[in-house]
Amino acid sequence: MTLIEEILQTNEKFCANPPADYSGEDLHDSKLPKKKLAIVTCMDTRLVNFLEPALGLTRGDVKVIKNAGNCITGVFDSTIRSLLVCIYELGVQEIIVIGHHECGMAKTTSESLTKAMLSRGISADAVRMIQKDLNEWADEFKHPEENVRDAVAKIKTNPLIPKDVKVHGLMFHPRSGKLELIVKDEI
Repeated sequence: MTLIEEILQTNEKFCANPPADYSGEDLHDSKLPKKKLAIVTCMDTRLVNFLEPALGLTRGDVKVIKNAGNCITGVFDSTIRSLLVCIYELGVQEIIVIGHHECGMAKTTSESLTKAMLSRGISADAVRMIQKDLNEWADEFKHPEENVRDAVAKIKTNPLIPKDVKVHGLMFHPRSGKLELIVKDEI
């Protein structure tokens, strides 16, 4: 059985007998984060089903935006666009950027990604097309805590984000679940 077949089979079983807390939900209100909070964090697999419970969050509480290294690369990158929807359409009033110890982005470089892309058959022309952005993104990430501070600053100074939205920064340990406050927004 292929992975996609396994996923579809598991989903069929899940839908036939969903957990009690998933049924009877008001689907209209479920898209609105109850805590008026958005979290920007990393896509690391160790955070799945671990980060939210460690913060005391459950289904429907928050909007979670994940990408490699919780990076923000521009004034209108995909993370900022998602935050704009969160703020202006879904009522988010507070944002927490959560980095984590042992982040793989700290070891990722534009050179390593370029080599891997070329070895997988991506054309050199295609890589050249993104090389400047790739360099700025992959080579700028050096330390997870520094990246959290940088992401918070980019959100706070973004001209599209209202000044009354609080933006905090935390570090998370992917083995213990321990949180460290890095930046607290007092507005």
